[in-house]
Amino acid sequence: MIFLMDNNGFKGRDIISIRDFSKKDLLYLLSIAKRMEQSPDTSLLNNKIASLLFFEPSTRTRLSFDSAFKKLGGKTIGFAQAEVTSVKKGETLWDTIKMVEQYSDVIIMRHYIEGAARLAAEAASIPVLNAGDGANQHPTQTLLDLYTILKEKGTLEGLNIGFLGDLKYGRTVHSLAIALSHFNAKMFFISPKALSMPKDYLDELKGKNIKFTEAEDVAEVSKQLDVLYVTRIQKERFADALEYEKYKNAYKLDKSLLKISKKDLIIMHPLPRVGEINPELDDTKNAVYFRQAGNGIPVRQALLALVLGKIK
Repeated sequence: MIFLMDNNGFKGRDIISIRDFSKKDLLYLLSIAKRMEQSPDTSLLNNKIASLLFFEPSTRTRLSFDSAFKKLGGKTIGFAQAEVTSVKKGETLWDTIKMVEQYSDVIIMRHYIEGAARLAAEAASIPVLNAGDGANQHPTQTLLDLYTILKEKGTLEGLNIGFLGDLKYGRTVHSLAIALSHFNAKMFFISPKALSMPKDYLDELKGKNIKFTEAEDVAEVSKQLDVLYVTRIQKERFADALEYEKYKNAYKLDKSLLKISKKDLIIMHPLPRVGEINPELDDTKNAVYFRQAGNGIPVRQALLALVLGKIK
């Protein structure tokens, strides 16, 4: 089952790509997230069951989905390691989905293969939420990132957004750049040339007349930034271990960054971090990455309530 968002609302929809959302969809969902944060209904998802199928490691995404669903009165089943499932015996993803949909009302899936979430949505007759598919998309992370920016900056319109780190394989960056194109953001892509933003994403931004700059040194653009979105260099995406060793320490941010940036710069990170942000930044007013992680609860509560038809 695959539907795109439209004026008929979110009920029964699959959430596969951030491209499935209009600007109107995004703003509506963020308004529901605010309502969830202010006054959640702890019985909203009573008698509902979510299947959490995580074929790839996850901490924040899996736990926040689990917590979000349970805080609204629902129950969860699933797995965090594919090795303990019938996939180990050779069961196809299609058959896994056809089986799991018999037990639940919604499927939340992370998979290491790009396109796996869309395949799951084609197989399922219940909503499928993409919790990350390879280096492709991570739409629910993008939604909580937007919510974080809106809360911290008071607007999503016309901001200067820097993306730093692994932009080639960083699915969070890919999704967020597309989402921010609705809000006339100017984007600064900061990375080693070998890990630069994929050309197809840059071409898409050009087609929407979105301004962007590419750089290798954050100091070149730091004074212009309202938001700096940092990502780790992802060891698991490299086919060559020597290539990872070459780039793993490309960026190490510390308090010296604040001396060359706007005073109200906010620093975001989808986490986990592996050395690119010094802990000395954690207690500064600029660091919002832990609050960002917390924002996953109301955002995912809003999305789940919407696709299950509990909010119109």
